[in-house]
Amino acid sequence: MVEKEFVKDIPSKSEDFSAWYTAVIRKAGLADYTSLKGCMVIKPYGFALWENVRNALDKRIKETGHQNAYFPLFIPESLLKKEAEHVEGFAPEVAWVTHGGKEELEERLAVRPTSEAIICSIYSKWVRSYRDLPILINQWANVVRWEKVTRLFLRTTEFLWQEGHTVHRTKEEAQEETLRMLNVYKDLLETELAIPVISGQKTEREKFAGALKTYSIEALMGDGKALQAGTSHNLGQHFAKVFDIKFLDEDQKEKYAWQTSWGVSTRLIGAIIMVHGDDYGLILPPKIAPIQSVIVPIFKKNTKEFVLSKAREIKDVLKGIRVELDDREEYTPGWKFNEWELKGVPLRIEIGPRDIEKGNVVLVRRDTRKKVVSPIAEVKNRVGELLDIIQNDLFLKARRFVEDNTHYVEDYGKFKKTIEEKKGFIIAPWCGSSECEEKIKEETKATIRNIPLAKVKEGRGKCIYCGKETDLYVYFARAY
Repeated sequence: MVEKEFVKDIPSKSEDFSAWYTAVIRKAGLADYTSLKGCMVIKPYGFALWENVRNALDKRIKETGHQNAYFPLFIPESLLKKEAEHVEGFAPEVAWVTHGGKEELEERLAVRPTSEAIICSIYSKWVRSYRDLPILINQWANVVRWEKVTRLFLRTTEFLWQEGHTVHRTKEEAQEETLRMLNVYKDLLETELAIPVISGQKTEREKFAGALKTYSIEALMGDGKALQAGTSHNLGQHFAKVFDIKFLDEDQKEKYAWQTSWGVSTRLIGAIIMVHGDDYGLILPPKIAPIQSVIVPIFKKNTKEFVLSKAREIKDVLKGIRVELDDREEYTPGWKFNEWELKGVPLRIEIGPRDIEKGNVVLVRRDTRKKVVSPIAEVKNRVGELLDIIQNDLFLKARRFVEDNTHYVEDYGKFKKTIEEKKGFIIAPWCGSSECEEKIKEETKATIRNIPLAKVKEGRGKCIYCGKETDLYVYFARAY
């Protein structure tokens, strides 16, 4: 029997988190590097994972009344420059097209870093009356941002995402939409990805360029760093005034529209890896795993057909579950066990001649690696039950990790020691000053992740930096 050398040399997650992360991605077949610095190829297994995340979100987006559309990849420089604050925020990351074929373009074209400018220019033509509102549109697209430092899935030159862009009649409707979509993201991560998040508002310093308010969901990765997993922006009337998006209201007065934008990207794949993975590789939540269960038959030459026949029967019984039958003969069962563990398949079904004689199969959980014997006659119910249990247990484990690594701090000396030694989230009082926020970042590399929507502490405290009395408690962390 010929076997390739099994790719098992994964660095320890606890000893070298960064090397572990990259090794898991490449060896599990999620993505790979290309000859173009900062760009990655998403391999079929990684894209299947993204498709499952995308489909779960797309369903939620449509259930909230939004429709999908598509807008141009290229944005004329004059459009991008119409909103000074917006273009300044993205200027260092914009890729420019200067030639079409051999001819130099009369005007440079930006390769989409985000679509507010191009979409707003189009909405200005579509909106005339209050009857045209609301516009509830989402697009699934690619984006290019010329990043100096890149990392697979987390920060790449080109990445995939969705961006919603909506137009509303009133300020209240826009704010309701902004928070509605933030909650959609929270539900997606907690229900499908088994990742607990903190919902809150970004500070003025950290908000999206040109927005009135920015909200985010923040997740805690396995190394104690935070990841901004999704954002929702109340754009107010700022872009409407720049791009002349006006409508005639019922009172026959012309008014500027209110807008929102919101998005998540393929960095969610990075979050799944960093929250759930271990030294053996990926651990995928069943709801979004490309393969939920894999059947590994164990046989010798004289029992091959006997075992494979029963394995095929079990696969047929498991219709409705994403199941794979690994009947490759060039690899040993042990090699297959390691490979499927590396790929994070939630549940492995082992079946051999002795198991069949007893009328059983062995079910092995990827998250705990524990084995459960199940009668073949009950296999569909048992597999379904275990997948639900694994999904729930992964969320509970991740939530415990957040709880264990969230620290309340009221003293700046203790703050600096905690962020250095313990990492994780720090809840601390802050006066609201951008100056204090900037000084804390300069001295500790910790940023305010968001101002939580749910109050985390009653009463008043003193800003950890300047000592000013405040009732504002916020989440700090070092972040990706």
